[in-house]
Amino acid sequence: MALELSEIRQLITQIDRRLLKLLSERHRLAFDVVRSKEITQKALRDAEREQQLLQDLVQFAENENYQLEPQYITSIFQKIIEDSVLTQQVYLQNKLNEQRSQNLHIAFLGKRGSYSNLAARNYAGRYQKPFVEVGCQSFEQVFEKVKNGEADVGVLPLENTTSGAINEVYDLLQHTDLSLVGELAYPIKHCVLVNGTTDLSQIDTLYSHPQVIQQCSQFIHSLERVHIEYCESSSHAMQLVSSLDKPNIAALGNEDGGKLYGLTMLKSNIANQENNLTRFIVVSREPQEVSPQIHTKTLLLMTTPQQAGSLVDALLVFKKYQINMTKLESRPIYGKPWEEMFYLEIEANIHHPDTQKALEELKAYSHYLKILGCYPSEIVKPVNL
Repeated sequence: MALELSEIRQLITQIDRRLLKLLSERHRLAFDVVRSKEITQKALRDAEREQQLLQDLVQFAENENYQLEPQYITSIFQKIIEDSVLTQQVYLQNKLNEQRSQNLHIAFLGKRGSYSNLAARNYAGRYQKPFVEVGCQSFEQVFEKVKNGEADVGVLPLENTTSGAINEVYDLLQHTDLSLVGELAYPIKHCVLVNGTTDLSQIDTLYSHPQVIQQCSQFIHSLERVHIEYCESSSHAMQLVSSLDKPNIAALGNEDGGKLYGLTMLKSNIANQENNLTRFIVVSREPQEVSPQIHTKTLLLMTTPQQAGSLVDALLVFKKYQINMTKLESRPIYGKPWEEMFYLEIEANIHHPDTQKALEELKAYSHYLKILGCYPSEIVKPVNL
């Protein structure tokens, strides 16, 4: 006899709750793992071990005839591995750096519901610290709030997989004494948000931040006679559309933020690129020490002589010491036409002897060299089968 739909749903709920219990148990085991690695000083990640684990799980499911696709199994367990790695990483960082007992004040662009706000909440949640939100009207104000002590850290977008580098943030990094102490990636899921019920054909004005407009350009071009209004942030756009309460206007932002302002999602998945991610950096007045067991990055600011091959000579230093460079970004130097400043991101800890030797050699090939920060990466790249 076939089960009723309500009975099937009850069974699913029971299974889901058992899964949650097992996930919680596995999560707690991450602390036992990191305590063991803390003694042996092993690196947090073991790519060969992770790859073997995924292969064994796929093989086990096949032997048991579980009828689960290998891609489905690997995608789930890659997320579980990511949680384990980040849990262990936070444990080591909290022990290495003195943690304040009071609330963490976090500065970010916009109001509640902006992508920067959601990323800030994600950062605070990972470190399991109570936090106070400090909304700002500009990227420059985020730096100012941290510099003058109104915020402990600032969370700023640095680059997006669709629109590329956030040049304004890069330019502000040229002139700051703050240190980078962290990074994280946050998924960007743009949608059309309206007040009440309306039809997409009625919309003639869109409000949002310039970066959001750029990332949704293909969708916007598909609309007819739509006027663009730029706002300080996507959260300002959502607040404005909510207060104006007109059927012909909409905000481009995220669904979770829209709910905070009583807006309804009219259309989702409107970004040019489906897998749309923004990488955020975390800045603080004081640098943090990073455990040598953690995957670490360092961001450098450098200028080179205006001679042929000078930049290549500088980059060869990293090859010599087998240091991987993950980012090279150039920006103009104000007041010096046709001269550029380079941002170099390397996968290295500045306290490692080889990194120190490389940086010392790099000085010979540069006019100016500054370490903007050494920080743990919270972007866990999955291993593949």
